[in-house]
Amino acid sequence: MAAGAVRFVFGGKIRTLRGIDPNMTVLNWLREHERKTGTKEGCAEGDCGACTVVLGELVEGDLRYRAVNACILFVPVLDGKELVVVEDLRGPEGALHPVQQALVDTHGSQCGFCTPGFVMSLFALYHNDPAPDRATINDTIAGNLCRCTGYRPIIDAGLAMRGYGKKDQFDKRTKATAKLLNSIARTETLELAAAGRRYFAPVSEEALADLVVAHPKACLLAGGTDVGLWVTKQHRDLDTLIYLGGVRGMDAVRESESEIEIGAAAAYSDAIEAVGGAYPDFAELFRRLGSVQIRNAGTIGGNIANASPIGDSAPGLIALGASLMLRKGGRVRELPIDEFFVDYRKTALQRGEYLSAIRVPRPRAGRHFHTYKVSKRFDQDISAVCGAYCVSVEGGRVREARIAYGGMAATPKRAVACEAALEGGEWSAGTVERAMQALASDFTPMSDMRASADYRMLIAKNLLQRMYMETAAPAETADAAPPHHVLAYSR
Repeated sequence: MAAGAVRFVFGGKIRTLRGIDPNMTVLNWLREHERKTGTKEGCAEGDCGACTVVLGELVEGDLRYRAVNACILFVPVLDGKELVVVEDLRGPEGALHPVQQALVDTHGSQCGFCTPGFVMSLFALYHNDPAPDRATINDTIAGNLCRCTGYRPIIDAGLAMRGYGKKDQFDKRTKATAKLLNSIARTETLELAAAGRRYFAPVSEEALADLVVAHPKACLLAGGTDVGLWVTKQHRDLDTLIYLGGVRGMDAVRESESEIEIGAAAAYSDAIEAVGGAYPDFAELFRRLGSVQIRNAGTIGGNIANASPIGDSAPGLIALGASLMLRKGGRVRELPIDEFFVDYRKTALQRGEYLSAIRVPRPRAGRHFHTYKVSKRFDQDISAVCGAYCVSVEGGRVREARIAYGGMAATPKRAVACEAALEGGEWSAGTVERAMQALASDFTPMSDMRASADYRMLIAKNLLQRMYMETAAPAETADAAPPHHVLAYSR
């Protein structure tokens, strides 16, 4: 296994770092080692966007730019990529970038603390969308917080930026950048050792499997949107890290006639088109669970393996009957996802085993799927309750029901009593009412800062009724009692 250094493109040149602490964040490296202070620290948890930087990667030969949060991104993850920061946007002879000039002309900055983050988010959009509309711009900057300017002039800048130039200096040197990235592409595992810690970045799944067996207590790192907080907020030392993001094919989303297979290292941004195309409610759920920066880094695989009771992807996958591909060495087993979560933060993973991929069945006739998220803040907030419902109806009767919730128990969990109350009965308001009452047999939710136990139970019942009212014919729902609107429901 080759020991080595982190190599990436920075400022148009290859940068090589040796002896870097694997737990060091890109934000701290920029500010403390490079004195690139345009990248700010606001929250150190990926919420405010002040630390936004852009990563460039070759994807099927094309250069792709994506915005990410530097505060929860570890430096070794830069290996093989291009890092772009706000200081890099300066053009020849000091000219402002079109995004920067648009912000100046629309008065999109006051104190300026958040401005570099907005610039970088819009810079990535500049390179990904030649004519973004207001909705796209709103989504792009939803992960950037501004406390004094207000968002209207910043949105105006996003709408106007293309008028200041269709191409920038990065477009002009695309071929040169691609050549540099090709020159540092790895063909074998990267191994780093510094500050008493170790970091491995395999490029094949065979090498990954061997590493996990050899280091069963290692922290498996994908997007780092949760693991990063262990360092920045909990001040934990992660002594051994194994990075999944460089494993060939593990970030792929493959589609067949029967299923969608999502690699465990596939970012939400890569999975949203395929999964959301099959199940539109999932697309909206993914959009709401995190900002563009979080979706560009975070993975569905990490969300599942983390085994949080409030992980938003799990209830929907459980309701759909998804399965997980678990690998240990050369052996792969397939496990229904509802058998994966054993207890609070505990899973069915064996020592030396890891999650390799998620298999999601495709939609079929007569099968209705809906998922809803209720939280205090509409976007980018942790769920109080996340409900998912998959009901197969034939001849007006429920042939099969799979219902799952997050935020209601120590794990994401199926509502088996509720399902039993539905199956075999008419798809009617009366059947649904009985199933709503059966939820009390499935869950004993707790009260915490996000919601009381009573609130959670009421929401869980009402979301089931909402699913029925959105699925059944209007005449069938005319007599259904309206849900108690204790909070504005939303997908």
